[in-house]
Amino acid sequence: MADWTWEYEGYDPRTERLREALCTLGNGYFATRGAAPETVAGPAHYPGTYAAGLYNRLGTSLAGRRLEHEEMVNLPNWLVLGFRPHPADGPDGEWFTPDHDIGGLLRYRQALDLRRGTLTRRLRYRDRHGRHTGVEQSRLVHMADPHLAALRTTFTAEDWTGTIEVDSAIDGMVGNTGVARYRDLASRHLTRMGTGSAEPDIVWLRCRSSVSDVRIVLAARTRSVPEGAPEDVRTRLGDFRAGHRLTLPIAPGRPVTVEKTVALHTSRDRAIGSPLEAAVERAREAPDFAGLLDTHAGAWDRLWRRSELEVPGQAGRVLRLHLFHLLQTLSPGHTTELDVGVPARGLHGEAYRGHVFWDELFVLPYLNLHFPDLSRALMSYRHRRLPAACRAARAAGRPGAMYPWQSGSDGREETPQVHLNPRSGRWLPDNSRLQHHVGSAVAYNVWRYGQATGDTEFTHSRGAEMLFQIARFWAGTAEYDGAYERYRIKGVVGPDEYHEGYPDASGPGLDDNAYTNVTAAWVLARALDLARTLPAARRRELFERIALGPEELERWDEVSRRLRVPFHRGVVSQFDGYGELAELDWDGYRQRYGDIRRLDRILESEGDTVNRYQASKQADVLMLGYLFSPGELAEMFARLGYALDDDLWRRTVDYYLARTSHGSTLSGVVHAWVLARIRPGRAWTHVKEALAGDVADLQGGTTAEGIHLGAMAGTLDLVQRGLAGLETREGSLWLNPAPLPELSEFGFSIRHRGVGVRVRMKPGQLWIGVPPTEESPVRVVLAEDTVLVAPGEERLLPLPHA
Repeated sequence: MADWTWEYEGYDPRTERLREALCTLGNGYFATRGAAPETVAGPAHYPGTYAAGLYNRLGTSLAGRRLEHEEMVNLPNWLVLGFRPHPADGPDGEWFTPDHDIGGLLRYRQALDLRRGTLTRRLRYRDRHGRHTGVEQSRLVHMADPHLAALRTTFTAEDWTGTIEVDSAIDGMVGNTGVARYRDLASRHLTRMGTGSAEPDIVWLRCRSSVSDVRIVLAARTRSVPEGAPEDVRTRLGDFRAGHRLTLPIAPGRPVTVEKTVALHTSRDRAIGSPLEAAVERAREAPDFAGLLDTHAGAWDRLWRRSELEVPGQAGRVLRLHLFHLLQTLSPGHTTELDVGVPARGLHGEAYRGHVFWDELFVLPYLNLHFPDLSRALMSYRHRRLPAACRAARAAGRPGAMYPWQSGSDGREETPQVHLNPRSGRWLPDNSRLQHHVGSAVAYNVWRYGQATGDTEFTHSRGAEMLFQIARFWAGTAEYDGAYERYRIKGVVGPDEYHEGYPDASGPGLDDNAYTNVTAAWVLARALDLARTLPAARRRELFERIALGPEELERWDEVSRRLRVPFHRGVVSQFDGYGELAELDWDGYRQRYGDIRRLDRILESEGDTVNRYQASKQADVLMLGYLFSPGELAEMFARLGYALDDDLWRRTVDYYLARTSHGSTLSGVVHAWVLARIRPGRAWTHVKEALAGDVADLQGGTTAEGIHLGAMAGTLDLVQRGLAGLETREGSLWLNPAPLPELSEFGFSIRHRGVGVRVRMKPGQLWIGVPPTEESPVRVVLAEDTVLVAPGEERLLPLPHA
């Protein structure tokens, strides 16, 4: 494969859904999976199109309970394009599908062009009568115009003459059926379907989401190229399907091309009269495929220039693919105009129902240094749902804001009450809504964004309001325990997720989760810092509006210094009592099951529970080393009255490394990040795991349901902040490199407070430069040295440990 191309050779129905997810094309407004246009939803294929932030709520009666779930809606399938040959001197061919004609497939190749954002498929097949036909198909989801997509198909008759019949349509008979675990839940979100035609070559389909009542319209223009009257064109309109049936003359040496251009509009769009009029007009006025490709490729070129990344070898290729999918899900040009968050599985499938979790914790640190306006827009999604978070806290008897673990359209808690273990077939209580640390993730992003950008307008207004209300929640949640003379946070679940409660306990929740408590203390300390530095007028206005008084600030200070962190056997405990749990027979389970990443499902299927064991899905204690530099972490523990030296941290890392199954794609990112500092010889294994998570589908079928956006962004950030040791604080760039032997040369460009900066790592040295087009210098801190790099200047700095 070339550096900018991701290719698949041959056809394998067993991996087709994985390819569809990894070959998804999008533009931040909507995305379409890389399904073959002639296929329908089934075991091997799943066409899916999703608009960012478009959710709908349905109810299901299950096991005697009435359950509600909200999910991202699978929209009508615009890809549909079937074909069959009609030779002049022989029997007609059948409608082609790769599954029916797999024996006659002589060539099948898919190529994802990352540079231009296109997916091309080339196939050659022999039908049952021995005739050979070639097909070349290219598609795009337009990065410049967020409402357009296009599909161009060229047919070549190698050894026959006649006509080829082409069926181009929009299919409204779709549902959310892409995840087998949800098969018992209601899945039909679209209603009030209608179809029509606007011109001889344009048809449209309109519908609504059944509860959220969003009007959705797709208009499709289908033309043959070169222009010339086909033998026959028929408009075909049904209740749930609108399309054209073209019959085109074809012969050896005279290929025929069909171009399909699609426009998508919804009633949420701005500056339109109606979605139907807007979609039809856009389809009518759109250029041909070549014209669309030109402006689309130009938009991608601008994105690549702003997110320059140079990493050699296979690692660089995978990182570029990860960046590609990040920019398709969260496009700087389009997502900034929408009310959307960071969907954990991108716009690439229906896993997690399209919900927003805490993945922005892994996404925004990268975006802050490349597309800060996009970071700001994504945090505004959280701010608009701050009232809902405050209502949730009040309902729980707590002050401040309690953000939901899973968020969707309006900010209420969307975490399901039950989940299915596909290994045992049992529905089990889902207690992950107790992961209140999601609020700390929101606060963390507010603070880091301000440090990276200097955007005081946001930080001192919406950002401060969120930070203060989250601090309020933690201060009100912490309970003083005289036996420890410390504050405690009880009844929560940490990022590990395997442990939802104590063995044989009557209810869920854990006490003094180290990650939760330390990050809560950090939030309280940063809220105090911000309260002190706010301009007087703004502080007075905000304090009055949210009724924040000096007595609350005093409690914040006290709690931030006296939250309890448990320890056992000379290491930080994941939660109170973790060290008393049983040890797992890791070797035995690996011998019996091989892949034990989802150890929780394995144990439950045996009638056991992971709550009984010292076994983690992802070691949440180590997450502290991901979020904070060694110096910051030591300072935070010191503020809490604990000593955290290098030896204690190394023991802690080693302890959990031996007890983690890596059941989350985020685990490889976190472990690689932490080990690069203290066990560099072991870090590369986890770097490879993080890079391979989706492209090799290490979780065993999950990527086919949608990519893991947080893990993809985390690998990008691993290079720029993890290995380069880049921090943004006090108006400067701080660098503390930790290059690995396997990845000691790399480069990237960032924007620091509006100034472009280029960074290059080489063995023993660091190169940093500011382009001459910039207007301001950048202050760089490396070890004990501070240098000022002026516009047009380049500096080569020796690494301290070299």
